[in-house]
Amino acid sequence: MSTAILTGTPVPGSPLEGDLRSLGFDVRTAPDAAAAVGLLAAVPPADRVALVDQRFVGHLHALRLALTDPRFPAAAVTGALTAQPEARAALSVALATVTNGTAANRTDAKADAAVRKADAAVRTGGAGLATGPGEPATRTASAELPLADRVGAALDADGTAVQHPELGSLVAAVPDGPAAREEALAAVAAVDDEAVRLRSAVKARDGFFTTFCISPYSRYLARWCARRGLTPNQVTTASLLTALVAAGCAATGTRGGYVAAGLLLLFSFVLDCTDGQLARYSLQYSTMGAWLDATFDRAKEYAYYAGLALGAARGGDDVWALALAAMVLQSVRHFVDFSFNEANADSTAATVNGKAVVGTPTTALSSRLDSVGWTVWVRRMIVLPIGERWAMIAVLTALTTPRIVFYALLAGCAFAACYTTAGRVLRSVTRKAVRTDRAAQALADLADTGPLAELVARAVRRPVRALPGVLPLLIALAGGAAAVGVAAFGPLDSPLLILGALVYVLTSGIAVAHRMGGPLDWLVPPVFRATEYGFLLVLAARADVPGALPAAFGLVAAVAYHHYDTVYRIRGGAGAPPRGLVRALGGHEGRTLLVAVLAALTTAESGLAPELTVIAVLVAVIALAESIRFWVSSGAPAVHDEGETA
Repeated sequence: MSTAILTGTPVPGSPLEGDLRSLGFDVRTAPDAAAAVGLLAAVPPADRVALVDQRFVGHLHALRLALTDPRFPAAAVTGALTAQPEARAALSVALATVTNGTAANRTDAKADAAVRKADAAVRTGGAGLATGPGEPATRTASAELPLADRVGAALDADGTAVQHPELGSLVAAVPDGPAAREEALAAVAAVDDEAVRLRSAVKARDGFFTTFCISPYSRYLARWCARRGLTPNQVTTASLLTALVAAGCAATGTRGGYVAAGLLLLFSFVLDCTDGQLARYSLQYSTMGAWLDATFDRAKEYAYYAGLALGAARGGDDVWALALAAMVLQSVRHFVDFSFNEANADSTAATVNGKAVVGTPTTALSSRLDSVGWTVWVRRMIVLPIGERWAMIAVLTALTTPRIVFYALLAGCAFAACYTTAGRVLRSVTRKAVRTDRAAQALADLADTGPLAELVARAVRRPVRALPGVLPLLIALAGGAAAVGVAAFGPLDSPLLILGALVYVLTSGIAVAHRMGGPLDWLVPPVFRATEYGFLLVLAARADVPGALPAAFGLVAAVAYHHYDTVYRIRGGAGAPPRGLVRALGGHEGRTLLVAVLAALTTAESGLAPELTVIAVLVAVIALAESIRFWVSSGAPAVHDEGETA
C-alpha cells in the first residue's frame, strides 16, 4: 500500500490529488505540519508514504520517478518526498524534527549544508523548475522551502540517502504565487510528458543495431504492454520462450527451420529490449526481474547454439566443438568485463606529493576518438555486443549453415575479446590507482575458489604475499596452460592428465593467496574461467566418443550459470553466494581435477559422456536451487539489471 500526505496551502482546481491516485496512492490531507506527523504515525509501518506539497506543479512522470521507484529507500523532487518501509523510521524522526522547529534553526554544519543543497537545487533547476541565467528562481530562501523539501534535507543531514532522479526537461516546482504558478504551468505545457517518458525508457548507451533498428519501435511495444498490465517479467519470459522455439526450429536442420529460427531469434531480441524498456517506462523493478533479466539472455543464446549444433548433426555435420567453443569464448569475454569493472568501480587515483595521478595515454586516446561522432558507433559495433551479435547469428542462420555461423561468431568474438582486453590491460598498467578492499574481495569471490585451492592458499599465504604483484597472475596462467596443454597433447588415459590438474590446483591456490589489489589481478578470475571451460572443451573433443561434446556443453552451461549468478549477486550489492555452495560445487579447481580423474580412469568403451552428464546435472540442480532460493527471497536486491550493452 502507498499513502500520500498532502501538506501546505490547498490550490483550487489542482489536479494533484487525481495524479497521486493514478499512481496508486491513498491521498490524505494535513492542514499543517503537526497534522502531518499524526497522519504519518497512523500509516502502517509496512506501507510506502509520501509527503507532497499541495502547491506542487509538474509533470506526472516527475512524480512517478520520485514517488514510485522501488529501488531507493527515499527519493524526492521539489515539493515531493517518499520513503519506503526501511526509511520510515528516519522519515518520522526528520518530520518531527522539522515540525518542532529545530530543523530550520539547527546550527550544525551538516544540517545547514543539507538545507543549502536543497535550496540550491530549487534555484538551479536540479530538482525543480529549470531556470536559465538571469531568470527568477522559484523561491529565494531556505525558510520558504516546502515541508517535503525541509524534511528531505533533514533526512540527508541525518544520514539517510535521498535519491534525486534526473528530470531532464520535466518540471517539478512549488511556485510561491499566482505569477510563478502560471510560469510553472506554462513550462509544464511546453514539454510532452509522454514523449520524455518514452525516450527515458531506452537505455542511454546502446549498440548501433539496437539504437537504430530496435528501439525506435520497441519503446512503443513497451508502452503497449504497460497499458495492458503486462509486467517486465512476463515479457522476459516471452522472450525466453521465443528463443527456445527458435532453437527448436534450428534443430530441425532444414532450410525452412533455419529461416524461421533466424526470424524468431530477432523477435526474441526485440522482446529482450522491450522488457527493460517496460521496466523503465513503468518503474517496475523487482528482485525476480533482476534474476530473470540477468540470466535469460545467456540461456537464450546458449540454447540457440545447442539448437544449431543439433540441426547440423541432422545434416551430417558435427559442430558441437564449435558450439562449445563459442559458448566458452563468449562466457570468458563476459567475465573479463565483469572482473575489470569490479576491480575499478571504486578505485581512486594514486597520489604523488599529495597530488592525484590521473589520466592515461589510453583514456586520452579514447576521449579523442569519442569526440568524433562516427567513431563512437564503430567502437560499439566492433566489440560485437548482443544486438549486433544476435543480428549476425540470425541472418547467417537463415542464409548459410551452422558451421559458417559458428566460424563467423568465433572470429568476431575473438577479435572483440582481443580488442577490449588489450585496451583494459593498457589502462591498468598505465593508470596509477589504488584499489579498495571491496574490489579485492569482489575479485576473490569471482574467482570461485574451492576447498582444495583454499588449503593451498592457507599453506603458502605468507611467502606468496611477498611475491611481486604480477607474479601470482603469471603463475595462474602457467597452471591453466599446463592443465589445458596436457589435456590437448597428453594421453587421456594416463596419470599425466591428473598431474596436470593437480598443478592447476596448486597454482590456483598460489594465485588467490594474496590480496587481489594489483593492476592486473582482475585477469585472474577470467583465467580460471578460461582454464576450466577450455579443459572440458579440449578433453571432450579429444575423447572422440558419442555424446562427449554435448555432455561437456551441458556441464559448461551449468557451471557458467553458477558463475553468472555470482556476478549478478555482487553487482546487485548482495555479496557472493554462500561459501557452502561454492565448496559443495568443488570450486573451479576441484571440478577440473574431478573431470581429469574420471577421464584418466574411463575406458574408451564406456566413454566420458555419462560422467560429464552426471556432473552437469548435479551442478545444475545445486546451483539452480540456491539461486532460486536467493532471488525470490525478500533479502534480494530490488534492481533491474541493465545487462550487456545491446
